[in-house]
Amino acid sequence: MKKKIKLYTWSYCPYCKRATALLKHKNLAFTEIGIDGDPDAFEKLAAKTGQRSVPFIFIEDEFIGGYDELKALEDQNALEKMVL
Repeated sequence: MKKKIKLYTWSYCPYCKRATALLKHKNLAFTEIGIDGDPDAFEKLAAKTGQRSVPFIFIEDEFIGGYDELKALEDQNALEKMVL
């Protein structure tokens, strides 16, 4: 069974759009949670991850980073392995 992918995004964020496009292109199921206008959610995620930018991307409960980290996993052919 594939691991669950969650993205916390802002609707106007270009990196969020790139992350969702990459996952769709790879036919990987994911849940997108919009946190536009919810500064408390952003601050909680920032405190949990140490990152202060969106998207926040998790595979299961493991924080993998943002779009750059997701793209790096894809470039290394490691993304599919992480979700299997």
